[in-house]
Amino acid sequence: MKADYHKTAVKHFSRHKGEINCCVFSSDCQILLTCSDDCRLFVWSVISGELLTKASGHTGHQRGVETVCFSPDSKHILSGGWDKRAILWDTQNGTVIRIFSGHQSAIQSSSFSVNSQYLATGSWDYTIKVWNYEAEEKEKTLSGHTGNVSCVCFSTTGLLASGSWDRTVRVWNPHKGAIIFLLECHTGWVRSLAFSRDGMLLASAGDYDPVFLWDMENGNCLKTLQQKMDMAQGCIFSPQGALLTTGMVDEISKADDAEQQ
Repeated sequence: MKADYHKTAVKHFSRHKGEINCCVFSSDCQILLTCSDDCRLFVWSVISGELLTKASGHTGHQRGVETVCFSPDSKHILSGGWDKRAILWDTQNGTVIRIFSGHQSAIQSSSFSVNSQYLATGSWDYTIKVWNYEAEEKEKTLSGHTGNVSCVCFSTTGLLASGSWDRTVRVWNPHKGAIIFLLECHTGWVRSLAFSRDGMLLASAGDYDPVFLWDMENGNCLKTLQQKMDMAQGCIFSPQGALLTTGMVDEISKADDAEQQ
């Protein structure tokens, strides 16, 4: 029997004038960040629903924004989109701190390292770029994917994972620009990646596949967490790391035991 899911909105946020492409909570869940095809980023109060900050203008994105993320302390925002630029913003006042240029196509994914020193962006040009926030040194370009890079994420141990439409997941040493593991179980586009809190496990979700759980000591697939599905759009570990939640196109979310057996 299908579960009876109650779909009651807690808050309604409505100011964008285009399709919303990404939304993320701050680490304390007090503010919500959204981005849109209207070239703007909005920062909202989760409690009141009030618009706190609007990030846009002539120094901002000139085309649709595909990806946004908070720094670990939520003081900064990284965004990327169809103008091929990544922009670092001040969360409180929405001003541009720095613009990163170098990708040859749209930026689809972004991530901060745990210490906020490094930023990563994944692009439709098949590359990942790693930028140093604190220095003006040239970015590192990580090459090897043969399809659009749809997701990137840092681990607490300093690894960087990337997923692609080429059906592979790559795990990198971002400082050296060297690949550590090439993970090849997926048969469809890889849509989402998540590291466990200790960085020892990596979950990957994609089209027409189960969700895979990988050991970051040796790159082995430990287990699959679900049966084959049409499209898994996202995966994320619970704060304590014992559960992994995935979202699918059939509108059902599921939590699985993610502890290594």
